Amino acid sequence: MGLVGIIANPAASKDIRRLVAQGRVVPDWEKVNIVRRVMLGLQAVGANQILAMADSSNLVRRAADDPTLAIELEFVDQPPFYSEGDTVRAAAVMAESGVDCLITLGGDGTNRAAVAGTRNLPMVAISTGTNNVFPTMVEGTLAGLAAGLVAGGRLDLAEVSVSSKILNVYVDGELRDIALIDVALSKERFVASKAIWDMDTLFEVFLTRAEPASIGLSSIGARLEAVSLADEGGLRYSIADSEEPEDGPSRTVLAPIAPGVVPPVVISSWQRMADGERYSIVKRDCTVALHVYFVSCSHDTNPNFKPTYMVTTCFCCYYWYWYGRCWNERNA
Repeated sequence: MGLVGIIANPAASKDIRRLVAQGRVVPDWEKVNIVRRVMLGLQAVGANQILAMADSSNLVRRAADDPTLAIELEFVDQPPFYSEGDTVRAAAVMAESGVDCLITLGGDGTNRAAVAGTRNLPMVAISTGTNNVFPTMVEGTLAGLAAGLVAGGRLDLAEVSVSSKILNVYVDGELRDIALIDVALSKERFVASKAIWDMDTLFEVFLTRAEPASIGLSSIGARLEAVSLADEGGLRYSIADSEEPEDGPSRTVLAPIAPGVVPPVVISSWQRMADGERYSIVKRDCTVALHVYFVSCSHDTNPNFKPTYMVTTCFCCYYWYWYGRCWNERNA
């Protein structure tokens, strides 16, 4: 009854923020246990077909090694490069293979890669990353139950899910990438560890959501104006340059940008963003970060080339399940 996809990122919660902040670590054995509980939840509601992405730690394969499971498990037929691209390609293959619901284990970056692969799959996102706004801290068993009921057609998707917003990033008029939570512009010329913890390196941030209970760059926006998943549009703010004198009024906010890291951040300006509008960025040397992962650099080879970046807010076909509602309606 229904085909469920699983993408588990073994690299989630293992970046440099374990050293520069107090980021948690979700070890591989716990990720294996979460996936196993997902499978047991799926099996309980009759969903016994899984299409998974192979990973460097064999998380899904190890999770399936349980005598109580009678799951038909297949893996996406693709050569693994053990990079973000594996998730993008696997999600695309799953959509083409008729997967009815996708379960992910990771953080905002993992889910951004999955949505970059396909925007047409309903998803259940389990948080195992660092700064998690998109996925939730849901128990694996409940995630499996919810995904299994939807994949089997026993629940109306429109009744138990909501759409998410995305940010489209255009470079010189061409769609280059997307972001689910934030797009940050950095003064840094090299991507290095691909993580942000020094606010002095940033100068502008675009958000789909700015919720007071979140952590990361979106938490700064929440101190300016709260923007929820249900609200239209997003938020844009500029960070004052600490090395230059302030030209006008500014506002200082205190926000948790990483686990255990709560610095004062000086905001020079901010505004709400409307759905479907394009917002141009001043031409300057920069790198672009789509929640942790830096994806493009201005001019590594040509010092005279400065591309024009534009950011657009819109809605995508990602679905976020309300787990309690799924289960309660099924047993009503």
